[in-house]
Amino acid sequence: MKTRFTGIIFDVDGTLTFTNQLIFDSFNHITNKYLNKTFSDDEIIQLFGPTEDVILKQLCKNEYDNARRDYYKYYKDNHSIAQLYNGIKDLIVDIHSIGIKLSIFTGKGRTSALITLDETDLTKYFDLIISGDDVKKHKPDPEGIIRFIQMYNLKPQNVLMIGDAPSDIIAANNAGVEIASVVWDSYAEDEVKKLNSKNVFHSVDELRNFIFK
Repeated sequence: MKTRFTGIIFDVDGTLTFTNQLIFDSFNHITNKYLNKTFSDDEIIQLFGPTEDVILKQLCKNEYDNARRDYYKYYKDNHSIAQLYNGIKDLIVDIHSIGIKLSIFTGKGRTSALITLDETDLTKYFDLIISGDDVKKHKPDPEGIIRFIQMYNLKPQNVLMIGDAPSDIIAANNAGVEIASVVWDSYAEDEVKKLNSKNVFHSVDELRNFIFK
């Protein structure tokens, strides 16, 4: 197997794992317990951007410490509903096996990102993990991509960002790297296709063929 890329960056939610339902359930577990209310999926999506810790602090205020503990316990205990997409682990293993540098760049907080990567047995394949807690500016700012490029002295034109959201596209464009938009579980498929009409993939097999073509 060969690829023209020397570095590949993956988003997590909606790209590696079907975690949306787990996230919705985890937030509603907390809001039901501490606020006596639940949110629709769309209402929770509107909260996305800051890390879970920031959202929980805004929602639960004085109960934040307890809410945070309960959120991550529920997230980990129920992680079995967040399955990897078919073929994604084999793709990562194959990329890793030929010496390509691999990174995570996710808006998730570090705690939940590591839970997901550990529970799916993916942590060991990534050279660098950059979460929403590790950057000063979140996506669509390209800070996480640029840090990966600089750390491993990579040429931007040989780096690929893989994600499911508009923010991944904007971040990749601003960093000068190539973008692969995956829409097998994107909650913003129409907007993604408007921003990226070139590299859009509906299955892991399609993405694999693009990487190794």
